[in-house]
Amino acid sequence: MATPRLISCVLALATLTTLGACSTGPASPTGGEPRVTGVAGGQGAAPAGTEAGARSPAALTPEAYKSELETRHKAMSGAISSLAGARGVKALDKRVGRAEEALSGAADALSALAPPETVRAQHEAYVSSLRDFATALGATAGKVGARDLCTSSAVFTDMDDKLTALDEAGQALQDAGDYPAYIVSVKAAGKKSRRLGNGSFLRKGTTLNGRGSLEIDNGGSRDAVVTAVRGGSKAFSVYVRRKATFKVKGVRDGSYKIYFTHGSDWEGKTRAFTRDCSFERFEKTVKFKTTFTATQIRWHDWRITLHAITGGNARTKPVDPDDFPGG
Repeated sequence: MATPRLISCVLALATLTTLGACSTGPASPTGGEPRVTGVAGGQGAAPAGTEAGARSPAALTPEAYKSELETRHKAMSGAISSLAGARGVKALDKRVGRAEEALSGAADALSALAPPETVRAQHEAYVSSLRDFATALGATAGKVGARDLCTSSAVFTDMDDKLTALDEAGQALQDAGDYPAYIVSVKAAGKKSRRLGNGSFLRKGTTLNGRGSLEIDNGGSRDAVVTAVRGGSKAFSVYVRRKATFKVKGVRDGSYKIYFTHGSDWEGKTRAFTRDCSFERFEKTVKFKTTFTATQIRWHDWRITLHAITGGNARTKPVDPDDFPGG
């Protein structure tokens, strides 16, 4: 008689170990394979999708929550105030980017907090508004770079709905428990199309008592401001409406650099167009000279066009906004 062989098998599932029966006889019929069922770890295991022992953070006390808000309030409020005070397109471009970073970072930090239960809804609405505003600032930065928006007032007008939502969300959180969440210090005005009268002088740096004249033809689709600079000083700046002309009389002798800016919606406070702005100058200087003879007095009269024309002989080139003399 043959000596029987002892065969043992071990089946394991996770941390639960069990012994299964094995046989040296014929294969088990279909469906008869050994199976092991059970839950590793026994009672008290973490639900699916969570880590064992993980817990939601405890809600902050009102005092601790106020402290967290105050930590970020100054930076956010300062970023918006700085944006509102930007002067010049390049400064505006930089401050839009900084404001986006400040509000986006604050939204990330605040979203990780567990606020007091009594203001949870207001907190979540506030964080959501911060994110929406930061995202809108990112889109606005592209418009500033493309010179579609040229002043801070135009930026806030473009973001009116997001600004209003943030204003309301911050006010609601503040009203719910005197929490420092009201950060909006500006109000967006409606879209405007302000214009000066054709031929309005913004500046007369010197008395126009010469004999020469400068006729300006603005045949473009946007209003313009033309600034003449002599020897590093602004001689005059004049507003010329689209599809209009104006003649500056009494120009004194000298060599002038002629700058011009086009745009829409003239803002008197910043002395700039708020939308669709461009900055250029003529490459060549314009010279005015009066000559006296025994029988004659001769002087120069010039005519410039601010739009391309057939046969034009004066080239223009873009100017860095920071180098533009302004109005």
